[in-house]
Amino acid sequence: MPGGEDTQDRMREVQLGSHTIQTHGAGLARKHTYDWVVLVLLAVVVVVLHYTPPFTRFVGMDMMTDIRYPVRQSTVPAWSVPIISIACPVAVFVALYIARRDVYDLHHATLGVIFAVLITAAFTDVIKNAVGRPRPDFFWRCFPDGRQLYDQVTGGVICHGEKSFLTDGRRSFPSGHTSWSFAGLGFLSLYLSGKIKAFDRRGHVAKLCIVILPLLLAALVGISRVDNYRHHWEDVFVGGLIGYIMAVLCYLHFFPPPYHHQGWGPYAYFHMLEELAAGNSDNAQNQQSEGEHHIGLAGQHHNGRSRNDLESGSV
Repeated sequence: MPGGEDTQDRMREVQLGSHTIQTHGAGLARKHTYDWVVLVLLAVVVVVLHYTPPFTRFVGMDMMTDIRYPVRQSTVPAWSVPIISIACPVAVFVALYIARRDVYDLHHATLGVIFAVLITAAFTDVIKNAVGRPRPDFFWRCFPDGRQLYDQVTGGVICHGEKSFLTDGRRSFPSGHTSWSFAGLGFLSLYLSGKIKAFDRRGHVAKLCIVILPLLLAALVGISRVDNYRHHWEDVFVGGLIGYIMAVLCYLHFFPPPYHHQGWGPYAYFHMLEELAAGNSDNAQNQQSEGEHHIGLAGQHHNGRSRNDLESGSV
């Protein structure tokens, strides 16, 4: 059985070059119009959540010990996160499309990684705004000149820092940089593991190195957030967990598991082949039925002529 499945998979891979953007792209896009509309709406939700003020959690004098780290520039700036989590994976998808000419793979991989990142972003921002945890450098955001001021009744901080910078200082948990990176690069890791058949039980260690590399890059993004005192380690851990879980869910929505014998292609590609095979089978049966029908008519015509000849005495 495994040998037969491998043979069928190789035959299906041979057919990849016949499904390009020119031949199947428009139809595929029309079929998934609603998915792209949902994606755009999700992007709007992410933008709205990003500018929604977070919960103003009480911060007192005795809580300042863990949030008094210096303000530092981000090693990984915010503008680079979409490039890392979306543009880089899509570039890999395009490169493989050029090599394999499979528009189903390109479309579903691109749709999948963008959904993974946007769902992760929405999930992360909802939690950020609901929790309102101060960042490790909150003290200097609140008191940029070092002059501390507290409410005499509650003991809460009375901040006089820049409003937008201070608001962002209450969005520590979970880490958005980390969740975005693990969503996009985690999806890419799963995608590559399926393409190179990393789990084919043949023990090629080099394949695992390729699979692990995107996850290592995502982990380095998370570590940079702790090093820059923008997040506590718990923020990074939970952010990475959220991102990778979303990556797995979105990947399995479009692709078989990487260890599956069909893990190298999207579900849509195999469904298309099944529909094509079913259509060819129906056409063959129809042609066979029509052939049998013509043979039957010819036989009836011949029998009729024979009877007429007998009755007329010509035979």
